[in-house]
Amino acid sequence: MQVVAAWPGADPEFGAVPLGFSGPRGVRCLLGPRGGKDEEQILESSGYFVTFEGIEGAGKSTQIASTRSYLAARSIEAVVVREPGGTEVGDRVRDILLSPLKEPLAPLAELLLFCASRHQLVTTVIRPALAAGHVVLCDRFADSSRAYQGFGRGLPLDVIEQVNNVATGGLEPDLTIVLDVPPERGLNRVELRSGAAPGDRFETEALDFHRRVREGFLQLAREAPRRVAVVDAGRPAEQVTRAVLELIEHGIRRRLGT
Repeated sequence: MQVVAAWPGADPEFGAVPLGFSGPRGVRCLLGPRGGKDEEQILESSGYFVTFEGIEGAGKSTQIASTRSYLAARSIEAVVVREPGGTEVGDRVRDILLSPLKEPLAPLAELLLFCASRHQLVTTVIRPALAAGHVVLCDRFADSSRAYQGFGRGLPLDVIEQVNNVATGGLEPDLTIVLDVPPERGLNRVELRSGAAPGDRFETEALDFHRRVREGFLQLAREAPRRVAVVDAGRPAEQVTRAVLELIEHGIRRRLGT
């Protein structure tokens, strides 16, 4: 699968713009020799919102944890949240959405539940954290509704946009990173991770469903290339982390105009 990058000049091996490196494992520090105070000021003024997307087993949790540790080592506080969930209300909604149900959950009902959790998360956690100048790392956001309920379930995308806009109040990420793996590989990772435990409602969907969702994420990246970057997540985790950190650094510098 060819890596899609959000910006011109991307390194096809790493899926991000080559910036030159001096940090650990070849990754330069965000607050490095090119002037850390500008980055601190931009974060203090508006925060920075990064979302991680991808099919089941893409490695989002691993990359969010690596990114959080990297930022913490450089005195950048990151708020990590997930969807559905991240609040008391959202966690209860998460149980409904992921647990096996005796009756089918209608696609529109599924969308509305996700967006109810999303609105609570945006209102009580994400917007306050951004206003306080924090980096917010979010495991799934509105693009998951577009990919799963739109491309996967077949709901009209214009309906999804209307509901999403109400739920988020128009909030869009500064950067969305889609971790891309073939569905067969992602589901195999899920199986190895879960062992004998049964999968959730989405993990147990048919393979064709996951293929549609993957294509949905790739289509979203083609439609919003300035916000969405696709990283080949089939490589070793350290290589994926390098690509992710490059994209985050480049996004901050692009906002600064440097």
